[in-house]
Amino acid sequence: MTTTQPDVRWPEPEAAFRRRSSPTARLVSAAEHVRRRPALVALLVLTAALYLWGLGRNGYGNTYYAAAVKAGTESWKAFFFGSFDPSNYITVDKPPASLWVMELSGRLFGFSSWSMLVPQALEGVAAVAFLYATVRRWFSQPAALLSGAVLALTPVAALMFRFNNPDALLVLLLVLGAYAVTRALERGSARWLARA
Repeated sequence: MTTTQPDVRWPEPEAAFRRRSSPTARLVSAAEHVRRRPALVALLVLTAALYLWGLGRNGYGNTYYAAAVKAGTESWKAFFFGSFDPSNYITVDKPPASLWVMELSGRLFGFSSWSMLVPQALEGVAAVAFLYATVRRWFSQPAALLSGAVLALTPVAALMFRFNNPDALLVLLLVLGAYAVTRALERGSARWLARA
């Protein structure tokens, strides 16, 4: 007597991946992930509090970059080239991408110490979140929490994310690059490797 196996059709892996990877599905998945991980939420809230508490005490931070940020809020040409002055006479000694974030904040909220330094602090919180996500993909949640906490509490990181030097964006982009490499290795994906 033979038994027949039920005809089960599994969805095509690529089609299922495309369905899951729509922007709305990714946002819902990220929100669900955060809701199920209160330790991650606590880590990010504590990191934000650490980096934002008493931020105004730093004044304008590095006045050299503060002048460039002010110039970028007054002139789009100075914004694009990372100029030190609104007349676009001389540029700063670094690529302007780190200034762009602070300058856009200054254009939205008006130039001030807070509008310049808060984006830096938020870049730090984002770096901790993406470091957690990177480590979590290959290791356990405790390992991911530990790595995020080590980054958040490292004295030089706490200083860097509370100041207006270009290092905050550099660290965030390095962590994003590491995240993209782990995704590329998992899937053998040239697209994720190009993102890195």
